[in-house]
Amino acid sequence: MSIWWSLHLRREAASVPLARRLLLGTMETAGVDPDVSYDLSVALSEACANAVEHGGKSAAQGGCSEAYRVTAYLDGEKCRIEVADSGPGFTAERPVPTPTPAHADAEAGRGLYLIRELADHVHIGNEPGLGGAVVSFDKILKWRKDAPLMAV
Repeated sequence: MSIWWSLHLRREAASVPLARRLLLGTMETAGVDPDVSYDLSVALSEACANAVEHGGKSAAQGGCSEAYRVTAYLDGEKCRIEVADSGPGFTAERPVPTPTPAHADAEAGRGLYLIRELADHVHIGNEPGLGGAVVSFDKILKWRKDAPLMAV
């Protein structure tokens, strides 16, 4: 069984809970274990928040891009999520940040660390051919006993 969907969202804070609710609804309908669904929804929220905050084009690139893309794949025993923006991406001057735990009182800086802790595999890089950052992560799924769409 495979399910996939893709959203093109405005770079606005209100788009983050929309993506999260769609993922949670998809996983609940499919019968994914609620703990796994919750972990992936938190990781998705962090990736979307990063795209909203950092995913716009710089002034040197001609202004601000107003959108980012979220794609989710539930394929057999795994869920893979990609969040891509059209911002400046990562360069030698702006390298991929190293995810590290933030101080307890920090208001920002936890996103990539949380994604790495909640997912099984994480890739952070540039969108091939388009520029912009892409954060992709996956997790092995666990299913409820009564899962209607459980992988066979």
